[in-house]
Amino acid sequence: MMESKKRTILIADDDPDYLFQQKLVLEKIGFDVVVAESQREAEKIIERFRPTLAIFDLMMENEDSGFILSYKMKRKYPEVPIIIATAVTAETGIMFDSTDELEHKWIKADLFLEKGLRADQLQVEIERLLKSKGSKTS
Repeated sequence: MMESKKRTILIADDDPDYLFQQKLVLEKIGFDVVVAESQREAEKIIERFRPTLAIFDLMMENEDSGFILSYKMKRKYPEVPIIIATAVTAETGIMFDSTDELEHKWIKADLFLEKGLRADQLQVEIERLLKSKGSKTS
């Protein structure tokens, strides 16, 4: 497989409408996008492909699918930034803080974002993450 010059984002989410919407937004910004509709599908993609960045839904087949995928991704590609996009905070009030040292030990994601984030906000967060990991990803 030839390495693309374009940056590729892997999105895993079990909501096909959300996937479609995010894919359009990210392609418009200039990324190639690979989508997975389940944790299992995302795991298969991770086995054979290293994305520039990954966005995982927290809850898919399992309540912690996003955590599991983050763990597996970081084990195989430690330099790839990971965003967990979730509606959990809005639905339950549970907050996650990937900057908290203790939580970061078991939560392998680099950033938590609430679903429904505007495209321009998402772009800013992605570029910030890529820049902070930049020396390792290029």
